[in-house]
Amino acid sequence: METNQTSWITEVTLLGFQVRPALEIFLFGLFSVFYTFTLLGNGVILGLICLDPRLHTPMYFFLSHLAVVDMSYASNNVPKMLANLVSQKRTISFVPCLTQTFLYLAFANIECLTLVAMSYDRYVAICQPLRYTVIMSWRVCTGLAATSWVLSSVLALVHVVLILRLPFCGPHVINHFFCEILSVLKLACADITLNLVVIFAACVLVLVGPLCLVLVSYTRILVAILRIQSGEGRKKAFSTCSSHLCVVGLFFGSAIVMYMAPKSSNPEQQQKILSLFYSLFNPMLNPLIYSLRNAEVKGALRRY
Repeated sequence: METNQTSWITEVTLLGFQVRPALEIFLFGLFSVFYTFTLLGNGVILGLICLDPRLHTPMYFFLSHLAVVDMSYASNNVPKMLANLVSQKRTISFVPCLTQTFLYLAFANIECLTLVAMSYDRYVAICQPLRYTVIMSWRVCTGLAATSWVLSSVLALVHVVLILRLPFCGPHVINHFFCEILSVLKLACADITLNLVVIFAACVLVLVGPLCLVLVSYTRILVAILRIQSGEGRKKAFSTCSSHLCVVGLFFGSAIVMYMAPKSSNPEQQQKILSLFYSLFNPMLNPLIYSLRNAEVKGALRRY
């Protein structure tokens, strides 16, 4: 490669969805509504948890973190996507592009680890209720939350540092609606094997490992629920756990398909659809799932 072909790039072009202008306007309106519902839904959940003393428990402490992550996750990707749908200039500077990549990875990792903490909380509440307040003390909850944020940020930073070591050559075009890591790596004109190995290892660490822990927790929870004699107690346990399982299934399922499953014949379109699910649909569905499936949240919503 010539020296002038491999240099630090200043900006890249995001191709987005590559559809007709009329459809772009429709998608802009549709995604704007979804984004608004995402912010409102998670904002309401966060507000209820802060306002209602009955929700000042470890379970809702982690749920408040999940709401913050969902709002941040959507706000990292969606506004630029909406702007590109109604603009002819679809470029983004490379430094903000890498910042978007970092935040995307960090928030995704935080959500994985937060879901694990929530499953552990449900396991202790149902399987060891007499020791619940001792095991899930506020010190433990704060430590789990802080660890998830710090560890996730460090893992995301490792990916960005490994990207920065690569030379980039034209054309500086990303076939995506935001700077997703696999799409950014396609701009490199050097061997990216190390990057892909680290991505796979990170997936094992923050996807497969946590998913196994969640499945083990809920297997034991299911056994404990079936032993509950009280019909009301069994119903309450199923109510809180089923909402969490829905969120776990949506999040981990789409993540594993995106980063660990064999690629389809049209991987760019598959990545766009799954990323859209991650960035918009999943954060929008989470508050709906928790408000519709959780009696305590519905009660707080009625009170306020």
